[in-house]
Amino acid sequence: MRRLTALVLAALLLTALAAPGLAAEDGGTALDVMRALNTALPQDAQDDYRSMYELFVYSFCDSDGDGIGDLAGVLERLDYINDGDPATDTDLGCTGIWLMPVCPSPTYHKYDVTDYCAVDPAYGTEDDFRALAEACHDRGMTVIVDLVMNHTSSQHPWFTQAADYLRSLGPDQESDETVCPYVSYYNFSRDPGSGYYALEGTDWYYEAPFWSEMPDLALDEPAVRAQFDAITDYWLALGADGFRLDAAKEFHTGDEAANVEVLRWFTDMVKAKRPDAYVVAEVWTSLTGYAPYYASGVDSVFAFAFADSQGVIANAIKRLQGGDASSYGRAIVSAQDAIGAYTDSYIDAPFYTNHDMGRSAGYYPGELCANQVKMAQAMNLLMSGCSFLYYGEELGMKGSGKDENKRAPMYWSSDPEAEGMCAGPEGMDHIKARFPSLEEQRQDGDSVYSFVVQALRLREAWPAVSHGRATFLEQLSGPDVCVLEKQYDGQRAVLAFNISAQPQTADLSALEADLALSGALVTTPEAPVLEGGRLSLPMYSVALLTVE
Repeated sequence: MRRLTALVLAALLLTALAAPGLAAEDGGTALDVMRALNTALPQDAQDDYRSMYELFVYSFCDSDGDGIGDLAGVLERLDYINDGDPATDTDLGCTGIWLMPVCPSPTYHKYDVTDYCAVDPAYGTEDDFRALAEACHDRGMTVIVDLVMNHTSSQHPWFTQAADYLRSLGPDQESDETVCPYVSYYNFSRDPGSGYYALEGTDWYYEAPFWSEMPDLALDEPAVRAQFDAITDYWLALGADGFRLDAAKEFHTGDEAANVEVLRWFTDMVKAKRPDAYVVAEVWTSLTGYAPYYASGVDSVFAFAFADSQGVIANAIKRLQGGDASSYGRAIVSAQDAIGAYTDSYIDAPFYTNHDMGRSAGYYPGELCANQVKMAQAMNLLMSGCSFLYYGEELGMKGSGKDENKRAPMYWSSDPEAEGMCAGPEGMDHIKARFPSLEEQRQDGDSVYSFVVQALRLREAWPAVSHGRATFLEQLSGPDVCVLEKQYDGQRAVLAFNISAQPQTADLSALEADLALSGALVTTPEAPVLEGGRLSLPMYSVALLTVE
């Protein structure tokens, strides 16, 4: 009954807001407008076109008071990510989480693993992971784990045993993998090459282009592949639903074909065990550089072209490097075409920021920062594919420069002693927040948080938005407005983005379709208006129209 009453009230408010020229009542907020228009409920995720939340356990939520986040803390705050009830909009509504590395490691970031089949004690236990995975599954969410397959820690037993063995050899004595099988796990050589380091106490060198303490693995070796075959068994049995592959472009430095082959082997190996497991690869390069990796059959490759401070989205909003509303639309179609040249079965992986990039609130100085931060998130989250949101971006957290700053504690409260607050990585600079904490933003209908929640709900409610192939309607677009049409499974949706600080009008009558205003994202308490085929868009807003 409560749900029915809420829907009736929303419908009444929708009728009022849809009248030409009307906005929220005095004292109303952007959230009031969005709640009135976004009445379609999120649908249960049935595939891997999800809304994933990237989560750095170390900085997310501390359950035991030691200053370090842990898996039990993630479980405590899981209702924040998804409370399991599509009728509520007091949670983010994400349908999956990506856990950055949770294996034992000597560093805070844990991208140098010492044991692939264990949970770092600072984060908890295997049972903690199982409990988190089960709770996610109960909510219809999936869990993918970060698998650092390119390299290990220099403290991994594979490397330490290989190093000790090489130290035992004479100057002219060749290595013998029948004596020490781990010597073949790494790229050892007596000839120093680019990215190689000297192995102390020997005349041998080893490849480690990232850092001397991250030696690269020889991923063509059958024994190494057998290890990762067993490692994926371990995590799938523990409750993981897939893997994020770190540094896939570096599996074989400078050799795209070899990298694609490794990715093909890994994807085939995992899919043979569990066909619905999800695999997404990090290939940090341009569109023309990462599109060929789809030939491997991998589900997704991160869409780096749209991310970071100089990607398609930020350049469009800042009007830099030829960027504007239309450049965003053209880039979406270009990405579809580029990837489609390698496969007709793929799931794009749009994201805006991640743990290696400065946070997006720092991209936009000036009084329009909040509007622009919100708009950028809409442009990311309304792209087709499996979208990724980095923790804290829904609050407009800040952090740039050294990596530690980009992985600052989740801003639950302005009180650093509040329950669940983490201390953050050692060496992190003091970061002055641009926007308030979650406690405050939840009470503010004009906050970044309120906007992002509605963007996620819109994405999850309309399969054409999350799944549809996009057509850029260039004749209806311009520097300030981008109009995209998406179709999926008989559903047809039109998305109109106004990325300017002034109201804009788009004439949609040329579509010759019976359009209905079915949702919106707004940064001011004003609603889009559709009248006689003309769509009026408030500043920095998005309208979702469906064909009836």
